This record gives sequence, structure tokens and C-alpha cells, in this order.
Amino acid sequence: MTTVSQCFQTLRQEKKCALIPFLTAGDPDLETTAKALPLLDRAGADFIELGVPYSDPLADGPVIQAAATRALKRGVKLGNVLEVVETVRDQLRSPIVLFSYYNPIYHQGVHPFLKRISQAGVKGLVIPDIPLEEAETILKPAQDYGVEVTLLVAPTSPEERIRAIAQKSQGFIYLVSVTGVTGTRTEVGSRVKELLPLLRQASDKPVCVGFGVSQPQHAEQIKNWGADGVIAGSAFVNRLAQADSPDMGLTEIEAFCRSLKAAI
Repeated sequence: MTTVSQCFQTLRQEKKCALIPFLTAGDPDLETTAKALPLLDRAGADFIELGVPYSDPLADGPVIQAAATRALKRGVKLGNVLEVVETVRDQLRSPIVLFSYYNPIYHQGVHPFLKRISQAGVKGLVIPDIPLEEAETILKPAQDYGVEVTLLVAPTSPEERIRAIAQKSQGFIYLVSVTGVTGTRTEVGSRVKELLPLLRQASDKPVCVGFGVSQPQHAEQIKNWGADGVIAGSAFVNRLAQADSPDMGLTEIEAFCRSLKAAI
């Protein structure tokens, strides 16, 4: 797998918009996650965001919270997630971006955590609950381990703070499309269109939009507004959760992934 930045550089040269599906690791089970990663890679994913199940996921909506709860009940831990990454990484062209809350990182220790995920093959890291003021504790060490830490920009943030986050974020900037938690929605927040030019002025890093993307039309709209990437999570997680069997769930997410990629 290439780095996050290298992958975005290639996409920009080819004038392509990135597709980033999200999965909760271990839901419905680890075997399905191991099958889903290369499947999404083949179906058009440019990066894959892999969520580590956590007991108090404040930024996640009901779909992803429920998936994390099911995975935790199955005993899924960080080590299990990284074993899956190690197993499939040689089959992937898409970099894996790990999604983890800060509490488990803090308790394990920043350096041991970064070393562990880097050795497994993780290339990027999203920590939804780390404020900008504390981000330096992980931004600087991450560079030593070849892991790029992406920061989130909320649509309600003041312009000065948005600029500061954009300058500090690594790999890409994660623009949250709506105020609140993740989840499928009927339309994309209009604030995205307003914030994209501001982020372009603040940084030359790629900007990816997530939270609420559930239809190909959403992805197309985000691309047309000028984003470098589209992130979809709950719509993928829900398809796996609602399927009559894991294999049917895999078929569902493959088709959905292809439809999103075709739209952008």
C-alpha cells in the first residue's frame, strides 16, 4: 500500500475524486471484515476507513454505534483489527485509514500505539475526539512511524479555527458535512459548499467530505462542489447489518461501492 499523501497525489494527477468507504471492524464478524476489505478495494475504493469498536463512540450515529456494540460483544479488540489488516494488506492498493477514539490510544501510549498500527500496515489515522490543542501529542510522533493523522473540521467552527485545523491535518482534511453524529441523511449539508473555498485558501491538502453520504447523488454533488474525496460510512455498515447473511451483505456493499464510484 502507498501512503495516504502519495495516493492523493496520484488521484489529483489523474483528476479523480477519491471514494472512502467506512466499515466497523468485526461487524458482523472479523471474517467478513477480512473479506470486505479486498472486495471494496476491487470495487473502486481509493482508501478504506476501518473503525476500531469503542464503547462510547460520541461522534457516531445509531448505525455505527450498534455495529461497534455488536463487535465488542464478540470480543473484538484492537489486536484483532490489526490482525485483519496484516492478513489482507498485500491484497490492497487502497491505504487503510484507522478510525479510533483517543482514550484507547492514551491508555496504550501514543508511541506504542503508533508503532503497533504502523507495523500492521495502517497508513492513516482519524481520531474524532481529539481537539486541535492536544493534537500535537500525536501529530509529531506519527510522522516517525509513517502514519498520517487526519483532523476533522466541523461546519460550525470559526474561520480562524478551520484554517488552523487545515494547516495541521496530515494526509487530507476531513470536512464534516453536518453538525452532529454520523448517519445516513436525505441531503448533504449546504455548509460544505461554503467551506470548501475557505479550506482551499487555508491549505493545499485534499479535502474529503463525510457524515451523511448515503446515495450516489450525494457523492456526485460533493464532487461537483470541488471536494477531493467522498466518505461514506453508515450506508455501508447498515447494508452489512441488515443483510440476511454475511455473504449477502458483502454483495450489497460491493454493489453500493461501485454505484458511488460511478457517480464520481
